[in-house]
Amino acid sequence: MKAAIYRSGGSPDVLELADVPTPEPGPGEVRVRMVCAGVNPTDWKALATATGAPEGFAIPVQDGAGVIDAVGPGVAPDRRGERVWVLLAAHSGRWGTAAEYSVVPADRAVPLAASASFELGASLGVPALTAWHCLSPDGRPLHGASVLVSGGAGAVGNMAIQLARWAGAGRVVATVSGPDKGRLAAGVGADHVITYTDDDAISQIQAAAPEGIDRFVEVALDTNLDLDLAVAAPHARLACYAATPDTVVAMPVRALMAANLTVSFMLLYTVTPGELGAAVRAISAAVAAGALSPLPFHRFPLADAAEALAAVRDGAVGKILIDLPGA
Repeated sequence: MKAAIYRSGGSPDVLELADVPTPEPGPGEVRVRMVCAGVNPTDWKALATATGAPEGFAIPVQDGAGVIDAVGPGVAPDRRGERVWVLLAAHSGRWGTAAEYSVVPADRAVPLAASASFELGASLGVPALTAWHCLSPDGRPLHGASVLVSGGAGAVGNMAIQLARWAGAGRVVATVSGPDKGRLAAGVGADHVITYTDDDAISQIQAAAPEGIDRFVEVALDTNLDLDLAVAAPHARLACYAATPDTVVAMPVRALMAANLTVSFMLLYTVTPGELGAAVRAISAAVAAGALSPLPFHRFPLADAAEALAAVRDGAVGKILIDLPGA
């Protein structure tokens, strides 16, 4: 099969298009004929920090969508032919989604509703699961809650807006860097979109949610903590999902205590199996209900996988997809 592979870590240009053996599924695994792969910041970051590749090469990219064409021992044979969205394909393995075929544990190939496109399926995975875990890490219902999503035009932020709407949030506020991104956030259901660089951003949020924000989906805690505290409702929950290796935040402990706020942190790769399963079920229900739509696409052929990862690294707005040969 054709695949984008790397033999050692580095920038996206270490990727090369190669013919490699088509993998066979082992016990508890399925093989997916990939239709498209969805690229996220985690993919170029993982490549940059990789120290090598198991057995000589590895294939990047966590997310994608396709059709199961083979199953390993212990997997129901009737899963063959099933349309699926794939998550965490390259985590703890070598068969990422930037290839004609990927092999993953059966529970990482999730049935994709017949009404959903493969492009939407490839846009789920890391962004949607991260968004849901930030919105409801403890299973607490969102119905009637006010939500602030920072970076509402990003992959996680855009999914967070849609999932908050689907789950019954009372008010969804998004912050963005400018009008083009504002249109993306408003287009998927944000009630109020605010440019975070505005001098009066805090007062705009307070006017939009006068009783305060109950849930935060935060992409830049070090930059936004003061704003978040200024608009938080008592007993609010603030979930942070992104940082650089050297990000440090000074916490005003007394202010957090006085309002009984909870600040939590998450990395999708280390959530518990139960938490991951709960997020998968929520995302699948939202997809089946027709509640999720992807960002505008930028499509790359597999031969240009390096350019696809570089586009994400360089801040492309929208969803980067890699189309697979023969799909």
